[in-house]
Amino acid sequence: MISTTNVSLRYGKRVLFEDVTVKFLPGNVYGLIGANGAGKSTFLKILSGEIEPNTGSVEMPAGQRLAVLKQNQFAYDDQQVLATVIQGHQQLSAVMKEKDALYAKYDLGTATDADGERLGVLEGEFADMSGWDAEYQAAELLSGLGITEDKHYSLMSDLGASEKVRVLLAQALFGNPDVLLLDEPTNNLDAESVLWLENFLDNFENTVIVVSHDRHFLDAVCNYMADLDFSKITMYPGNYSFWYESSQLALRQRQDVNKKTEDKRKELEEFVRRFSANASKSKQATSRQKLLQKLTLEEIKPSSRRYPYIAFKPEREAGNQLLSVDGVTKLVDGHPVLK
Repeated sequence: MISTTNVSLRYGKRVLFEDVTVKFLPGNVYGLIGANGAGKSTFLKILSGEIEPNTGSVEMPAGQRLAVLKQNQFAYDDQQVLATVIQGHQQLSAVMKEKDALYAKYDLGTATDADGERLGVLEGEFADMSGWDAEYQAAELLSGLGITEDKHYSLMSDLGASEKVRVLLAQALFGNPDVLLLDEPTNNLDAESVLWLENFLDNFENTVIVVSHDRHFLDAVCNYMADLDFSKITMYPGNYSFWYESSQLALRQRQDVNKKTEDKRKELEEFVRRFSANASKSKQATSRQKLLQKLTLEEIKPSSRRYPYIAFKPEREAGNQLLSVDGVTKLVDGHPVLK
């Protein structure tokens, strides 16, 4: 679980967030959405501690671990692929390095009694963090994301750009973090890897917050949308398609001032019923369906975003018969293509 209390951030006169108080709970996948430049990636950096807000605070329960999908593809170029993934769990990685250094002292015959006592402590911590399974779990993540076994012990510098992105994604997923922050996780993934990630998140039991321009992905994995609009974040149950359609419904209803409130409620109930009926049987979809059935008219609001479109206005009605042809023949290089 992770939450914010009265978080605000300004750059000069530009207000990105104003007194944002929001809570992200375990067992949910939240899609953080908003217009380009609204501050979605910046909000993830505030949650991770990379950026300090002007006011307010971010809270996580003591002892919980947060993992972030790193964006710098060159940060681990001098390290092996498998070791890079394990560094997603920083505490475990640090214990492994200290253990190796102490065992090296034993190989050289320079270890002390204090080194032996310290090794005993480290071995206990290593076991508590499932360290004996670390390499297997890291390899499983890499293989699921399309990094073949022959590359697991290669240097990161030997991989292509798309492969590095997959390794960094495996790093974020490694070790079952309590809170997982993913910024554009489907970039450079093929369809098979995206499907693998969707299945992984569908079975993930902790808190996930994801920013993505891939609407299909948001529909597949999210059971809440966190809409960044008007410098605030508002939570909506459901996936992206439900949020978009419901916000458009709210806009139409707000514009139709003559429509009775009861008629609007019936329209919303029918909309939720149809949308819920189309949900798949995945865990996230079943959770979404239960949330949607509790939605009330007051909880949906129109978005401030405007979507570009092209509209053609005919001068008159086209009628039933648009075109009539009779006896048309066409030859191409002496061969009839129409006769």
